[in-house]
This record gives sequence, structure tokens and C-alpha cells, in this order.
Amino acid sequence: MSNSPSMTAPAGSGSFTPAKPGAEMPQRRKLLLAATSAVGAAGAAAVAVPFVASWFPSERAKAAGAPVDVDIAAIEPGMLLRAEWRGQPVWVVRRTTEMLATLETVKPRLADPDSKVAQQPDYAANATRSIKPEMLVLVGICTHLGCSPTDRLQPTEGWAGGFYCPCHGSVFDLAGRVFAGMPAPTNLVVPPYMYLNDTRLRIGEDSKGA
Repeated sequence: MSNSPSMTAPAGSGSFTPAKPGAEMPQRRKLLLAATSAVGAAGAAAVAVPFVASWFPSERAKAAGAPVDVDIAAIEPGMLLRAEWRGQPVWVVRRTTEMLATLETVKPRLADPDSKVAQQPDYAANATRSIKPEMLVLVGICTHLGCSPTDRLQPTEGWAGGFYCPCHGSVFDLAGRVFAGMPAPTNLVVPPYMYLNDTRLRIGEDSKGA
């Protein structure tokens, strides 16, 4: 069976500031309102979404956990591709040099900046949480209560960009690391994956990151 993962440009760049550690509940409500307004405005823009063709296993095989192959050739720097594995959304982001530079600067504000909690394979327990620095692969499910965060890849005032969960206000950086003081207890999950070649990923199977 064939299917097509979708690929989108970064979400809109409305003003958005993640809550600081220890922030009071009223500030978290303001954060939620600001993010909801920004996401709603971006959704109203009716931007065309390009697609990347790729072959997938059957629905039954995917539900059972079969690996999924994804063509990443058309992902431009700063863009995100959405795929599916085990019924879960998986994001593949080709990060720019500027995006990668933010990973070090935000570390003092993160709950687990060095990925000490095992939310990723050993080969992704590094500064970029990835095999190749520019290519990020994440399961798109918040570690709080299982909602799916939105991608906010453009930098905004007070935030270098990343992922935001509108359900309860958890904020993650461009490596899927959660900011301190958020409802989500851990970083986003990096699934097992491997490169079949320079333009193709296999999600759900690895050879120790080869």
C-alpha cells in the first residue's frame, strides 16, 4: 500500500514566549492564549502543503510495528516532514545551521539538556539528539498526556523555536528537549531509525544508528 507523508514549512512566527521555571499559573494561561492565537492565525493562511511520495507497509503491518521507509530528499532546510509509525506521528526536520546553533544557548533553561533520561537510542543521546546533526527524527507525542504538539520552527520573541503542546502548555526546543517547569516530565521520544542511503530513512529499525 502506498501513502504520502506530508511536509510543511515552519509554522507562523507570531509572538510567543515560553514560561520560565517556577512561573505562576496565570502566566501559563497567558502563554496558552498567546500560542493558541498564533497557531490559529497561521492556520487561517491557507498555505498549500507539498507532499513527498514514499512507500509504506500495509495498515495492519504498521499497527504491528513494521518499520516505515521515508524519502527525505525533498526536505529543504528549516522544513518538517510528517510520517506515521505504529499509529504515531513522526516528525523529520532538516535543521538549519542557525537552528543547530540554538541548541547550546537554551541548555540552561531545559529540564534534561543532556538527554540523561532514556528517551532516545544511545546513538541519539548527544547534543543534537540525532545521527546526522541537521536531521532530527521525533515521535510527535507530548510526554505529558499524549497530545500532539504543534511545530513552531520559526524563532519568536524570547524563544528560538521548537514545539509547543497547546493542551497544557509544554514547550520543547529544536531537539525535542523540554523546558524546565513544564507539565511534560521528559523530552520527546526519538524512535529507532537508520539511514538506508543519503536520501532515505527507515523508522522503527536500526543498526546501531548506521
